[in-house]
Amino acid sequence: MVADTSRPSRLSGWWACLVGGAVMASLLVFLDPILHQQDCPNAGGNGNASAFANSDWDFYLPLVMIGWAFLVIMEQALPVTWRGRSRLNAAVRAATAVAVSLSGSCWLFLQLATVCR
Repeated sequence: MVADTSRPSRLSGWWACLVGGAVMASLLVFLDPILHQQDCPNAGGNGNASAFANSDWDFYLPLVMIGWAFLVIMEQALPVTWRGRSRLNAAVRAATAVAVSLSGSCWLFLQLATVCR
């Protein structure tokens, strides 16, 4: 018999945020973007350069970040996320996870999108 009164997981509602953050960090380590303006191929000149060796990632990275934020939002709608928690506790956890993923995505994208522009 499965007991419904068991303690909820401490990470329920945070799995997509944490795993997605780890995937994003791994992706950026793999892609090795330019982080300093002095290292840009167009340093000292004008024009647009990409922070990535393959400029297609200027388009793909925002899509991956939007997908990460979407998965975090979708996880908050799952019943297992809310099970065993008060409405206030679940809402605060959901708002925090969504805010962390959205602010992390926006901050990271703005840093990489503007470094060589």
